[in-house]
Amino acid sequence: MRSIRPSRTARRGAGARRTTSPVLTAVALASVLALTATGCDSGDAEADARPPASVSPGDSDGTGGTGDGRIRIPDDIRRKLEEHGVDIDKWRNGAWKDWNKDDWLREAGDYINPIIKGLWDPERMRRAEDPDRGVDDNDLSGDQGVTDPAPAPVKARAVPPAYRANAATAGKVFFDSPEGSMVCSATVVQDPARPGRSNLVWTAGHCVHAGKKGGWYRNIAFVPSYNDAGRSAARLRDAPKDEVIPHGVWWGDWVQTSQQWIEQGGPTGGQGAPYDFAVIHVTPEKGGSGKSLEETVGAALPVDFDAPPVPEVGSITATGYPAAPPYDGQLLYQCQDKPGRLSLSASDPTMYRIGCTMTGGSSGGGWVRTDSDGELVLVSNTSIGPVTAGWLAGPRLGRDAEALYRNMSRKYGGR
Repeated sequence: MRSIRPSRTARRGAGARRTTSPVLTAVALASVLALTATGCDSGDAEADARPPASVSPGDSDGTGGTGDGRIRIPDDIRRKLEEHGVDIDKWRNGAWKDWNKDDWLREAGDYINPIIKGLWDPERMRRAEDPDRGVDDNDLSGDQGVTDPAPAPVKARAVPPAYRANAATAGKVFFDSPEGSMVCSATVVQDPARPGRSNLVWTAGHCVHAGKKGGWYRNIAFVPSYNDAGRSAARLRDAPKDEVIPHGVWWGDWVQTSQQWIEQGGPTGGQGAPYDFAVIHVTPEKGGSGKSLEETVGAALPVDFDAPPVPEVGSITATGYPAAPPYDGQLLYQCQDKPGRLSLSASDPTMYRIGCTMTGGSSGGGWVRTDSDGELVLVSNTSIGPVTAGWLAGPRLGRDAEALYRNMSRKYGGR
């Protein structure tokens, strides 16, 4: 079995993704700095009791507005970042590339993601690879609880373009890690704090944080309906930019994943997989019309935290951009199958498992079912799969995931 992990802008494999520990508390997300808005949350208990600082054009209280429509980073936020060795000007000029392992581990509790305009251009997106590493079948030898026989492989089918019409909530997450530029899949979800105007994206925890031996990834950004016209990799090189990124680039200004993933997540195998989920709050790189992500793409999925047991689920559809061979990460695919159960530990929640040939790069992609009212609802995301491909498994979203989601909505959803 292998870990279906973030791919290097064209991910390399589809195995078992690293599990993002989706626990009750969303990890401390520190700050996102944009040219149009600034926010900071140090993640400590005292800071959590305060609302994050923010500024916007027109502020006149001396904390952010300059009076001429320009935005400057408030001194208190700049000081907090400097305490972690982050100089915003140097960061935007390439300092984010300096991956010092000791600093990365020391700062694991802080999420720092200043917007770097133009960083994620179409060429850099195409080059991102899949860092998945294979793990051997003994990874599941300690399974306890309920595990059904492995499902028969279901061949992934290409989603017909335009993706904006046929899979409006799907997209790709791009980010940088010490291993290079990576890519995952993700889904636009509803925000209880902003009905009809959500800026929330659902993905896997291992797509935002490296787990117990690492920290937060850098330059996390979401591109909805990536490669909207479904062009091949060769034809994509000459494609108009508005086809590659039809809705623009949306940067993750706040991110939360489970504490279990932070504490247990590993680079291979199933560690933390039952808690491998995350929520990203995004903001447009170029500002713009003031429309939310949901308004921009025209849809957002509700999240079901009380999905019925496996025997009562008719079928689940998984969506993503697989990047490991035989796929290249440029096209959107789906698998539909009746789920089975996969238990990695008697003490952890049992996961959903479906037959599917998608590989790495599809990590984080949404799993959707039709509820009793005929509505499509998100019930999981791709987390792990075998080295040889053939099936995928995703966490069942229960109370821990709901607490993370509602905390994210409550604290940042109204932004």
